[in-house]
Amino acid sequence: MLHSFTRNYNDLSTDAGFQFEFYCDCCGNGVKSSFVESTTYRKKKKTERFGGISSAIGGFLGGVGGNIGYALERGSHIVGNNLDDRSPQWRREQEAAFDAAQEEVKPQFCKCPACNKWVDADCWNEDEGLCIECAPREASYVAKARNQAMRRNIDEAAESATVWQGKIETRTTVCPSCGKPAGNGKFCNFCGSPLGTQRCPNCGAQVALGLKFCGECGSPMAKSGKCPNCGHENEPGMKFCGECGTKL
Repeated sequence: MLHSFTRNYNDLSTDAGFQFEFYCDCCGNGVKSSFVESTTYRKKKKTERFGGISSAIGGFLGGVGGNIGYALERGSHIVGNNLDDRSPQWRREQEAAFDAAQEEVKPQFCKCPACNKWVDADCWNEDEGLCIECAPREASYVAKARNQAMRRNIDEAAESATVWQGKIETRTTVCPSCGKPAGNGKFCNFCGSPLGTQRCPNCGAQVALGLKFCGECGSPMAKSGKCPNCGHENEPGMKFCGECGTKL
């Protein structure tokens, strides 16, 4: 017998009975058919019980009765092994159960005439008579498109947004005294020289200690801040004496 509704399913059958699960071709959700007990499995159990009873009677009577019981028990095991190997009777039952399972779950699915997929109710557009992959629901599609556009707008705005405003300053990592890597401390790791800065007496730029000339204007860093009027030693770079106010 030919089957038209068999593309996406899983066989859950065992020796005890038959059950199948059919899946939606779009979302993958499944629907299980009802469990159907196997008649061959039921016969097998009856035969095994009969053989066990015969063996017990034979053991009780002894002699010839024991031999008859052994033969009956052995016959029951032969029948049981045939069923374990999935006998032709079991196969015929499985095929009939499969046909019945298809008819049972078929009303839960619709076949899309555009792509020939079998889909469940969640993936079927009843207004268009097509699956939602071929004809998405308008409200859902609009909502999805709006959210995709919103995310694109947020990403574009984030790319052009300024989230930090500040000055990026680099610190001298080479000791101006010995020329070796000085580390991150206040003093050189090799020679112990201070790693601070001093102000250029000409332009006021910050210059590393130990340098003889300013890196901004080239002025010598050894320019004295001594006041010509009162002799007070002022900090380099000061334009007026801190003691008497005389222009330096």
